[in-house]
Amino acid sequence: MVDVRPSDAATPVVSAFYDRFPFPGDPLQDGPPPGYNWRWCHRSVLAAVHGCCPAGAEQPRILDAGCGTGVSTDYLCHLNPGADVVAVDISDGALSVARERLQRSGAADQVRSLRQERRSLLDLGEEQPFDYINSVGVLHHLDQPEAGLHSLAGALAPQGLLHLFLYADAGRWEIHRTQRALTLLEVGTEADGLRLGRQLFETLPESNRLRRHHEQRWAVDCAPDANFADMYLHPQETSYNLERLLAFAASAGLQFAGFSNPEVWDPARLLTGELLERAQALPPQQQWALVEQLDPDISHFEFFLSKAPLERRVWSDAQLEAATGIRQPCLWGEPDPILGRNMEPLQLTADAKALLTAVVDTPMVPLGQLAPAALIRELVDRQLILLQG
Repeated sequence: MVDVRPSDAATPVVSAFYDRFPFPGDPLQDGPPPGYNWRWCHRSVLAAVHGCCPAGAEQPRILDAGCGTGVSTDYLCHLNPGADVVAVDISDGALSVARERLQRSGAADQVRSLRQERRSLLDLGEEQPFDYINSVGVLHHLDQPEAGLHSLAGALAPQGLLHLFLYADAGRWEIHRTQRALTLLEVGTEADGLRLGRQLFETLPESNRLRRHHEQRWAVDCAPDANFADMYLHPQETSYNLERLLAFAASAGLQFAGFSNPEVWDPARLLTGELLERAQALPPQQQWALVEQLDPDISHFEFFLSKAPLERRVWSDAQLEAATGIRQPCLWGEPDPILGRNMEPLQLTADAKALLTAVVDTPMVPLGQLAPAALIRELVDRQLILLQG
């Protein structure tokens, strides 16, 4: 075991908090985890960011920085066969759950190597560079998030990708007010705080905005005690708006490589007609700023960063027909319905299903020998087929 040094002022307090409330509170189960989130599949991420899976990416080194109870690590192992996976966290309590979770799921059998260590993400200096770093819901709990981002940037391979999840100001308005109210009431961050926090939502009038927001949006997510505590009792938290988020990334010399929930940042989700045309004429960053203003319910940012600027490859019909591809590894729930990379039910034609089957059965055959370019493009655009480049 690697000793955790108090590299960040919040580390001892946050570590003790997660020892009391190991997070996330997802139940343990035997066998692979249910459903497959594409953000934890290196090949899917490469295809989303680059437009294809570059050669030589078959056995990546992956870091789960702030792995908590191992939910993300479990998926990272099952979705990246042959990878070397390192998972670190500052909480013994969370890591104990993580070790049991991965043992019961058989995660170690899916990868070339797996290490789970008690260590701060600020203390990664001796590690070899990682091709993919996943750090979801971690940096915003540091006293100095910039130091954490610099540490992760230093551990990233030159062509590697970093996936982050950080809180957004606007969508946490009600959460922040609840947190401040509980602080004024001095409920603390232990069992009494949990009891009194839940009691607060039962006591407030049914018409109260904070109560309604919790019951309508967060009650299911906060059913496990650890999840409720993480949301309302956490002793250290920072959130961002879009402008500060992009400045935060730039502070570590990193490039914004795209949102991992791009559908949220599409103005077409909110606008139609002339307003949509005006929105789509804006540069991407201004489109995102517009969405941020129009949708105050956005509670977090999830996105990719890289060391060098990236440009997504655009494929002509001839190039599509000459390329080979793989079936999206994150499809789940077959034979029917098939669930997509965001766990959405897929409506596929017989020809589309046949092409997905052919890609699996004949992986080295050029796609143009299996289907017309229009169908290939449709499945590539929907990220159901990942092109190999």
